Amino acid sequence: MNDTPHILLVEDHREIRDLVQRVLQREGFRVSLAGEGRTMRKLLADQRIDLILLDLMLPGEDGLSLCRAVRAESRVPIIMLTAKGDEVDRVIGLEMGADDYLAKPFGSRELIARIRAVLRRAPFAAEPARQISRYRFDRWVLDMERRELIGDDCLAVPLSSGEFDLLAVLVERPGRALSREQLLDLARGRNAAPLDRSIDTQISRLRRKIERDASDPQLIKTIWGSGYLFTPMVEPARQAG
Repeated sequence: MNDTPHILLVEDHREIRDLVQRVLQREGFRVSLAGEGRTMRKLLADQRIDLILLDLMLPGEDGLSLCRAVRAESRVPIIMLTAKGDEVDRVIGLEMGADDYLAKPFGSRELIARIRAVLRRAPFAAEPARQISRYRFDRWVLDMERRELIGDDCLAVPLSSGEFDLLAVLVERPGRALSREQLLDLARGRNAAPLDRSIDTQISRLRRKIERDASDPQLIKTIWGSGYLFTPMVEPARQAG
C-alpha cells in the first residue's frame, strides 16, 4: 500500500483540475478529484484523505460551506483556492477552519510548498476531530481507547492489531460497501501497525470471532465485485463503569 500523502482536489474547472492533478502526481502525491460537494463528501467518507485543496467557487454548495462542514467532523488540513482578490474571502475561509489559502493563478512550486508546509504542521490531521470511544453492535462492544472487543458476557475477545483496525473501520461505516483497497487505506491510516495479511484473510478471522456462524456470515457480508458490507446497527455505547 502506498504511504504517500493522499490529496483531494475539489475544483469544478476541468483544465485547472487536470493541471493541478499532473503537478501533484509528478511530486509523488496520490490524488483524488471532485468537481462539487457531493463527490467530495463521498470520497472523504470512503477514503483516507491527508489534505484537501478546496476551491472557493463551486456549483451548488460553495467552498466556504464545505470547509465549515468538514471542519465540524475532521481535522484534515484544508487549503482554500480562490480567484478572488478580496481579502475578506480569505479571512472568512481561515475563520471557518481552513489551514491556508492560495490565490489563483498560482505557480506549481508555491502550491507544493504550501501543501508540504501544512502537512508538516498537522501530521495526524486525518484522524477524526471527535471520536466515539465505544461502539455497540449486535452482541458486541468495541472499545476504541482500550482497543478491545467485549462480548455480552463481559469478556474480551483477543484481536490482532490488524483485526482491530479493520473492525474499527467497518464499525464506523455501517451499511456502506467498501472495497478491499478502501479498507486497506482506511485501516492503515490509524496509528497502529499496518495490516500484514490480505483483507480477505483478516475478514475471515474476524468472522470466526464475531459471527454466530462464520460459515453463514450475517454481520460482515461479501459484496461480490465491490468488497465487504458491515450490516448491523451501530450505536454509541456507554462507558464502562
